[in-house]
Amino acid sequence: MSSTPTLTFEVNRSKVRTPAAERERLLADPGFGRIFTEHMVRISWTADRGWHGAALIPYAPLTLDPGTSVLHYAQAVFEGLKAFRQGGGGVAVFRPDRHAVRFRNSARRLALPELPEEAFLEAIDVLLAADHEWVPSAAEHSLYLRPMMFASEVTLAVHPAVNVTFLLIASPSGSYFPRGVKPVSVWLSEDFSRAAPGGTGEAKTGGNYAGGLLAQAQASAQGCDQVVWLDSRDHRWIEEMGGMNLCFVYGRGNQARLMTPALTGTLLPGVTRDSLLTIGSDLGYATEEGRISVDEWRHGCEDGSLTEVFACGTAAVITPVAAVKSARGAWTVGDGGAGEVSMRLRRALIDIQRGAALDPHEWLYHVRVSD
Repeated sequence: MSSTPTLTFEVNRSKVRTPAAERERLLADPGFGRIFTEHMVRISWTADRGWHGAALIPYAPLTLDPGTSVLHYAQAVFEGLKAFRQGGGGVAVFRPDRHAVRFRNSARRLALPELPEEAFLEAIDVLLAADHEWVPSAAEHSLYLRPMMFASEVTLAVHPAVNVTFLLIASPSGSYFPRGVKPVSVWLSEDFSRAAPGGTGEAKTGGNYAGGLLAQAQASAQGCDQVVWLDSRDHRWIEEMGGMNLCFVYGRGNQARLMTPALTGTLLPGVTRDSLLTIGSDLGYATEEGRISVDEWRHGCEDGSLTEVFACGTAAVITPVAAVKSARGAWTVGDGGAGEVSMRLRRALIDIQRGAALDPHEWLYHVRVSD
C-alpha cells in the first residue's frame, strides 16, 4: 500500500505483462498517443466522502452509462506532462508540481473538486513504480503522462457533478519531429475565437480543443499547418498557436529579446512557456511578457527587427514558425527556417529534462522506481 496524508493507494498489478522483447519493439517507434502502458491510476470523488478509492489497476476500457454527465455537458479537465529516462539512470518527471497546480486551477474553473497536489504526485509515483520500464531511452523519446478528471455522475440535470473520477494513464511518445525540427506555416483566424475574457481559456479542458477544430480545418484548407488565435474582441492581438503558446524573438545573438503574449485569462499558462522564459533569462536574453498585434508581427518581419517566432508546448517543446498567412496577405518569418535562438532554447530545455545538464531550478521530480 502507498499513502498520502489523505489517501491510501491500493496496488493491483496486472497479472499479464508485455514480454520485454515486445515492449522494446513497441518503444522503437511509439508515435504519439497510440500505445499505452499496462496500468492506470483511478481515484473517486463524491460530495459526501471527498476523494477516496485510490488504486493502481490494469489499463482497461471504461464502462459509462449513456446518461453520464460528462458526455452531455463536458465537465472535464486534463493535463499533459512527461517522464524522461535520465542519462545517469533512473526516471524523472518534468515539473509535475507546476502541472498539479494548473490541474487544480482548471478543476476550479470547471466546478470540479480540486485534487490535492500531493495526491497528484503520488499517483505519478504509483503508476511509474509499476510501468517505469515503458519510459523510452532513445533521444527525444519520453513517457507522456495524461491525468484527467471528469463528471461521472449519471444525470441529465445541469449542475456541478456530485460524482467525479480521476484517471492517470501513460503513453510512450516518440520524437515529435522524427525527421528533424520542422518549421510550420500558420493561418491567422479572424472568423473564430479560441476564448474570451471570463471564459475557460486558461483552463485545460477538452471543450477548448473541440472548439478549435473547425479553425484548424480552415487553416489546412488554406495550405497552412496550424491556426493562430487572435483576441476575441478586436481580432488584432496575437494569443496562441493551436494548443501552444507563442514566443517572438527580436534581434540576434546575445542581444536577442524574447517576448511572449501576457497571460490575460484567455491564454493557457503553459509550463513550457514559463520554463523557456526562465531559461532565456539564464542564457542572458532579455525576456518579457507583453502583447503584439498582427500589424506589428508583419512589420517586424519586413524590417528585420523580428527575427524568429516559435510556438512552445509539452509535446514538441519548440515549433518554429516559418510563414504567416491571413485573408489580408502573407509574409515569411526570418529566412523561413529554425532560428538560432529558438534551437538554443530547445536544446537547453531538453538537456535539463533528460539529466544531461544541471537542474538549477529543481524542475525534475525523480520518481521512486525499482527494477
